[in-house]
Amino acid sequence: MTDLANATDWCPEIGERMDVDVRSLALDVDSPRFPRADGSRGEERFIADLYKTGNLTGILQSISANGYMNIESLIVVLDEAREKLLVIEGNRRLAAILLFLDDGLFKRVEKAAGLKVDMPKIDDEVKESLQRISVFRMKSREDARSYIGFKHINGPTKWTSYAMARFVTSWHAEEMTSLDEIAYRVGIQYGTVKRMISAVFALDQAKREGVYDISDRSFGAFDFFHLYAALSRYEYLKYLGIGKSWAGTEPSPNLVPKDKLDRLGEVLVWIFGSKQKDQEPVVRFLNPDIEKLGEVLGSREARRVLRACQDLDEAHRRAVSPSLALSTALANAHKNLEVATTCLTGYDGRNGHLLNIAQAVYRDANEVYAQMKSANRSAMDDDHAG
Repeated sequence: MTDLANATDWCPEIGERMDVDVRSLALDVDSPRFPRADGSRGEERFIADLYKTGNLTGILQSISANGYMNIESLIVVLDEAREKLLVIEGNRRLAAILLFLDDGLFKRVEKAAGLKVDMPKIDDEVKESLQRISVFRMKSREDARSYIGFKHINGPTKWTSYAMARFVTSWHAEEMTSLDEIAYRVGIQYGTVKRMISAVFALDQAKREGVYDISDRSFGAFDFFHLYAALSRYEYLKYLGIGKSWAGTEPSPNLVPKDKLDRLGEVLVWIFGSKQKDQEPVVRFLNPDIEKLGEVLGSREARRVLRACQDLDEAHRRAVSPSLALSTALANAHKNLEVATTCLTGYDGRNGHLLNIAQAVYRDANEVYAQMKSANRSAMDDDHAG
């Protein structure tokens, strides 16, 4: 390992915390928390992926302005084959440090990914502070999982829902660890772990089978939690053909039956949208849109309407009974009118547009009341006649 080979302080003992030469550290380019589309990747591609999705810009700016805060240790394991310390936790920080220390690295990253890296300047004192970094060595990647999982899933430094799900999925798949054990060790419920893994499997299966790729989503933001929440609802499980096999089983990589794969692609487009199809997601907010879409999936007529007009509210009206739709609409109207009543002191009489709206509400309310009153009388007459 170059001039580190004869050093006595380059590698801490297991369970030991110490400052090490940054040259002894290696990025975990195969980390399952940072999925890539094309299999294996080198250091430049990995840093480019972190730059695009991992908020490296904020870390670079912080180091430039304040220097490196060598307080929280990177979590490492020994890679004996390469004689390196593999960073299991702290890859973003190490990537930022490497960009500052290697003047040509950011150019290679730009070339590898076809992007522009905005590198802030640092002075020699800050650069010197990056030469030795605090690390804490653990025996293996497996031993590190519980600590990292608790910290980022149920602890003070939470990952995004997608990063959490990728982490527990790789843990389950690589170590054949049961969902019960994972849930216990990171402090979350069994059902939460199951839905996380199932949502990852659904995305991976959709991509593998060519029915949907999350990179095709129409919005820049990735609301993975929408899919995770959908798989907590029976309507989605039933529509995707996994309702009967869900209870009492652990999720499979081939989660959705082959004859329901088209439905999987359709649901993912409705949740995340598709640039290729020029289609925006019909799910805009977790609540109530995920619930509405679930109810739409249970109605053939509502699905037909949704496919035709991409209007979730209109499709949802077809999914529920007319009596339930009327009850909901009247309850919402009453609630909104109660709010308007309490706000009447804010009307000074000069806004004619608001007055016109109030007149329309008055007219529609009278029409609704007249028709309902007529229907009520007819019902009463029928009851008396019977």
